[in-house]
Amino acid sequence: MSTRPLARRPLPHALGRALRGALAAAGDMRRPQPRTLLALGAALVLLVAGWLWLRDSSLVAVRSVEVSGVSGPQATRVRVALEEAARSMTTLHVRKDALETAVAPFSLVKRIEVTTGFPHTMRIHVVTNVAVGAVVVDGRRIAVTSDGTLLRDVPAPAGLPSIPAGAVPAGARVTERAAAAAVAALGAAPSALRSHVERVTTTAAHGLTIQIAHGPVLWFGDADRLAAKWAATAAVLADPQAAGASTIDVSAPERPAVGGLPNGAPATGESDIPTPPPGSMTTPVDPTAVDPGTAAQATPPTTP
Repeated sequence: MSTRPLARRPLPHALGRALRGALAAAGDMRRPQPRTLLALGAALVLLVAGWLWLRDSSLVAVRSVEVSGVSGPQATRVRVALEEAARSMTTLHVRKDALETAVAPFSLVKRIEVTTGFPHTMRIHVVTNVAVGAVVVDGRRIAVTSDGTLLRDVPAPAGLPSIPAGAVPAGARVTERAAAAAVAALGAAPSALRSHVERVTTTAAHGLTIQIAHGPVLWFGDADRLAAKWAATAAVLADPQAAGASTIDVSAPERPAVGGLPNGAPATGESDIPTPPPGSMTTPVDPTAVDPGTAAQATPPTTP
């Protein structure tokens, strides 16, 4: 039985016209009409205009300002500056640059963190610079942070370790080499030991030289491996056999040496890098969390 391909028959005229009409309608659906586009554009403009109006309207104006994280002599002035700047804003339109400009005159302020509570509350947390020492030039004391930033407008508390310098720093940071090394050493110190430091100098014989109040002199040598040197210092100070030492040489922290011991105690450790006993080491002071003004109320404890 032979097979022949079926001949294609033309579609009925009415069916073809219906298909062409459907395709044309689909094409029209893919191409929005000008009226539709205009309506969508107008709606978008109204939405943006409404948002801009609401963002800066009195309905969301800042009426309550909560400032935290700052204390000490400048605290009141910092709060007033932030509150005045914040009350010109809304909770939907926070201009952080304006807030930062308001506290720019205060070297105490390191940065600010802002959150809002709808509809009328703004919360500002002030992260402060922390003074770890005081650069001393001709009797003048200038508080300095662990990164060398000078706090010229913050009174340097008497309890801060002294860092002698040859001249008053001209810029915003300590640049004199010896003073910068002293600042780095203090910044690396655990807070429990830093609070005992009286003075940091540099000598030709022993490099960084740190005087502990009512205690020994620490010889650090250069400004490398500061964390290891402070760990070695803590371990030696906690060792009963080192009691009464007048010097502790940690320039080679894996083998600290002590001098001026009574009763012929050994002058050199026998172990590798010493492990500080529990409680002798603490986390260094966070240079973004403490107000240097509070140090004025602290009295350096006496080293055993």
